[in-house]
Amino acid sequence: MTLPTGSTVLRRHFEHDRLTRVWVGRTVSDDERGLALWVPDGSPSRDVIAADGRAFSEVPFAEWETTPKSFDESPWRGDALMFHPVGTGFSVWWFFGAGHEFRNWYVNLERPSERWSDDGLAGIDTTDHDLDIVVTPDRRWEWKDEDLFTEFLRYDHYWVEDADAVRAAGEAALELVRHGRFPFDGTWCDFRPAAGWEPPESLPDGWDRPRSF
Repeated sequence: MTLPTGSTVLRRHFEHDRLTRVWVGRTVSDDERGLALWVPDGSPSRDVIAADGRAFSEVPFAEWETTPKSFDESPWRGDALMFHPVGTGFSVWWFFGAGHEFRNWYVNLERPSERWSDDGLAGIDTTDHDLDIVVTPDRRWEWKDEDLFTEFLRYDHYWVEDADAVRAAGEAALELVRHGRFPFDGTWCDFRPAAGWEPPESLPDGWDRPRSF
């Protein structure tokens, strides 16, 4: 299943069977290396929050599973290119400033993504593993949210099944960073979206369909 350049694709996060985050982007590249999506500032999105308006980060994790939930419908902020290498436990995001200048890479540790296509809609589903890596343009790096990851592992309702595998995926990404290998070799750092790639007004029908894995 190769997606044509410019096609609409959903990127979705799940906690177990619960849908928690949705982005909509356009296909930049889809080949043997993986799938790259452009998600511009202002794109419609969904982000799960507590029904009383508190963000995920504002709810004690011990209470998160039993807390009533709803979706924040605020649009995505920032221009990002999100790349999903085939068969890896991470995705790599390029963040760009207002003038399209490249700001940094972000390694999002996650379940190897599952692709789907049905009824004219395509998407990529995963589970966010919360531990991440921030990489500067000169390839200096630091772990992000190590304390949260360690805390969450204490609870049976956490969606990470193998903490060692998550850390190993991070180390695999860092091996590429340290040696300046793709995708940390400058590829897409000068990316510009095609004319007409404005964000859609709303998420396409079917954005909340069941997960694919």
